[in-house]
Amino acid sequence: MPKIAADGRHLTVLNLFSTDAPEKQEKLLAAMREIVDSAAYEGWISSTVHAGQDKPGTANFIQWRSTEDLEARYAGEEFKHRTLPLFGEITTSIRLLQNEIAFTQQKSGPGGATEISPDRDDYTVIELFGVEESGQEDLLDALGASQTYLLDVPGYRTHTVLRGLRARGLDGKFVVVYSQWDSKQAYDAFRAQPESERVPERRKVDSRVRSLQTWQDENTYRVVHTRSSEE
Repeated sequence: MPKIAADGRHLTVLNLFSTDAPEKQEKLLAAMREIVDSAAYEGWISSTVHAGQDKPGTANFIQWRSTEDLEARYAGEEFKHRTLPLFGEITTSIRLLQNEIAFTQQKSGPGGATEISPDRDDYTVIELFGVEESGQEDLLDALGASQTYLLDVPGYRTHTVLRGLRARGLDGKFVVVYSQWDSKQAYDAFRAQPESERVPERRKVDSRVRSLQTWQDENTYRVVHTRSSEE
């Protein structure tokens, strides 16, 4: 199964597709499975497909050897004349995000590798934060190394912070947080906790994040399919 590690070995691409109806999400998932199962692109390492939970949409967490390999895929006739037009018909937005892993943390502590697979039962949250270029590193720290308090939160499993490098369908600098939880109930309880009941470390971090972000968006997911070049 694919693993996320902050070792700088791979380019991490997160393709986020939103749509406006569950049946369109199913069409997206079917199209993505077909593409993933036939993938044989130079430099492609793995793809892991996620189905939207709170809002219709999909996410594809992809590992590439390099930016050059990815751009060769984008320049191909299949991508330009079949893949993009197909997705354009059934989506309301397409965001193709190129990133590098800046931080990982698991329940056991920071620095390990995070597994993503449909064989696991993770309730996955993907949060996207806009930020001024001058504040990106501070936001990476606020969302990553400063959040060790999460290790004591019931239902928390892992989170990974990604440094946004460049994107299609999104302007400006950004940061992504990919987190895994025991369940929707655990995550919702964490988000709904009154500020007065939050530990001081969380209140401090929340205030810092609010001061740095220019906008924020999120959705929740279940992993439904994965394949790697080794298979």
